[in-house]
Amino acid sequence: MAKYRDEPLALGALIEPARVHRDVYTDPEVFRLEMERLWSRTWVYAGHASQIPKAGDFITLDVAAQPLVMVRHSDATVRVLFNRCAHKGTKLVYDFAGNTGNTFRCPYHAWTYRTDGTLINIPLREGYAAPDALPKGMTAVKNVETHRGFVFVRLAEQGIGFRDYFGDSLSSIDNLADRSPEGELELAGGCLRFLHNCNWKMFVENLNDTMHPMIAHASSAGTAKRLWADKPASAPKPMAIEQIAPFASGYDFFDEMGVRVYDHGHSFSGVNFSIHSSYSSVPEYEAAMKRAYGDERARKILGTVRHNTVYYPSLTIKGAIQSIRVCRPLAADRTVLESYTFRLKGAPDALLERTCTYNRLINSPMSVVGHDDLHCYRSIQEGLAAGGNEWVNLQRNYSADESGEVTANGTSEISMRNQFRAWKEFMLP
Repeated sequence: MAKYRDEPLALGALIEPARVHRDVYTDPEVFRLEMERLWSRTWVYAGHASQIPKAGDFITLDVAAQPLVMVRHSDATVRVLFNRCAHKGTKLVYDFAGNTGNTFRCPYHAWTYRTDGTLINIPLREGYAAPDALPKGMTAVKNVETHRGFVFVRLAEQGIGFRDYFGDSLSSIDNLADRSPEGELELAGGCLRFLHNCNWKMFVENLNDTMHPMIAHASSAGTAKRLWADKPASAPKPMAIEQIAPFASGYDFFDEMGVRVYDHGHSFSGVNFSIHSSYSSVPEYEAAMKRAYGDERARKILGTVRHNTVYYPSLTIKGAIQSIRVCRPLAADRTVLESYTFRLKGAPDALLERTCTYNRLINSPMSVVGHDDLHCYRSIQEGLAAGGNEWVNLQRNYSADESGEVTANGTSEISMRNQFRAWKEFMLP
């Protein structure tokens, strides 16, 4: 018997101002409702336009447990279609990415579609009693928006607009794109896919949780920090040390970083500085930025070094290191994370090398840092089965009047509370 589908009071009661009920992480019914409501009513990241540069290029993905294909149409526009044949429902495209030419062809009965979804061929069409009543083609996602190459979709036909949903949080995407001397990004370096045996929200919450790095990453980042501890301050650091060691910084460092939250669950840490602030300079790149933007504007762009920006519920970006991670929920206790890296057009190759190194050191399935986090996520998933306490505490630095755009100390749990305010906003009927 359903506990929450037709019980809005019970569903809403799962979220309190400074704590949430464990069912939001463990209950399969809640997960199904998240796909039907939260993930369908919000703007979810689909992909980047640079992944499909030529007509016929496509990528496949799932949003809200529904298969989609993002494709470059013959008129150079980006289209997002439901990945389903209009005949028997066969999934049309299985590859993660590729080029389909001018058409999609069903592998079952060869119904054929243009890349805008238009149905153009049915074998033995005359055998259908009422050809005028046949489906018109693949169903297109009606709500698709592109910002600086980032493509977002909203599956619900009616709902909040793109700009109203993201507001000023889009400044993090703008900063990432502006880091290119040409103002454009290109996805490069492949995708790292990593199955996590935990609820998707554990990953999203952790992105701006700055009370855990010095504890959870003591064995990885702490070791890197100790290895370099006796070196002179003037000694150039190996890239791996430069990238891993800051995760072992202390509470004061992360608290002073600051965190900012926005309506609808978005946030970023690193208001004042971040773990990326002290990376070695690349003089050739800095010179290119000054030529492109002028000294003052270049300093402002490069001086913005946000840590993680969460575009709730699906995307996190690191502008200072040009990498993104995408959350793809599979079940209440299974989530796929996809990690991508960007080439800054017009920047020297050293920037992409640094980005790819970071992605492999920190975000890959072989990362010693990433496995610290995964161990914690899985421990939460298992621990929530214990009796005696059904609630998860989120009260650190809680204030009853927090709402809208707020800047707080970096170790506050305000970003998590902000996410659950959005969760409640989009989950209730």
